[in-house]
Amino acid sequence: MDNKYLIIKKIAGQSEGIVTTKQIEEAGLSRAIIKNFVEKDLLVKEAHGIYTISSMLVDEYKLLQMRSGKIIFSYGTALYLHGMSDRIPHVLEVTVPQGYNVSRIKKDHLDVRFHYVRSEWWNLGMMKILTPLGVEVTVYDKERCICDLINSKKKMDMQLYSQAIKDYFKTSPDLRKILNYGKVLGVEEEIRIYLEVLL
Repeated sequence: MDNKYLIIKKIAGQSEGIVTTKQIEEAGLSRAIIKNFVEKDLLVKEAHGIYTISSMLVDEYKLLQMRSGKIIFSYGTALYLHGMSDRIPHVLEVTVPQGYNVSRIKKDHLDVRFHYVRSEWWNLGMMKILTPLGVEVTVYDKERCICDLINSKKKMDMQLYSQAIKDYFKTSPDLRKILNYGKVLGVEEEIRIYLEVLL
């Protein structure tokens, strides 16, 4: 096996099977060899500057998030990652700041639904979580998910919505945090109604 490929494989092994052009160059290798390995089906080009090792199982959540540091898993996808929904998402839902250009990502990923929020709200409730493959990704916490669901109630699948709301309020909710988020996101009144009904 080519020594240069083994170096790339080692780098990818340390980052969930994904390697970037930048990482390859930082290892002292020429970017010209990347094309060679793609042609030999040893590397798969996933996006501009992002490659995977063809023989490795790659986490789709991590791969999508590597496209941009602005992508945060939200809505149904976040509920699934938190164990608040047993529906495996066929469409990955993510949130980005308003005005952020995702046209290239949209073109490459037809199975991604983008939600847009004001920049000052974008990182509210951001946290790290492990995917089913044990890879760390960025997601909104449970309280932010519930606020987003309430904010978008009319567009939500009602079964998913009802289950998430009931489960959250019946399993030790962080009332201080969710009321604080609710105040910021304009859904405090609705949260107080759910508190009265469900607690």
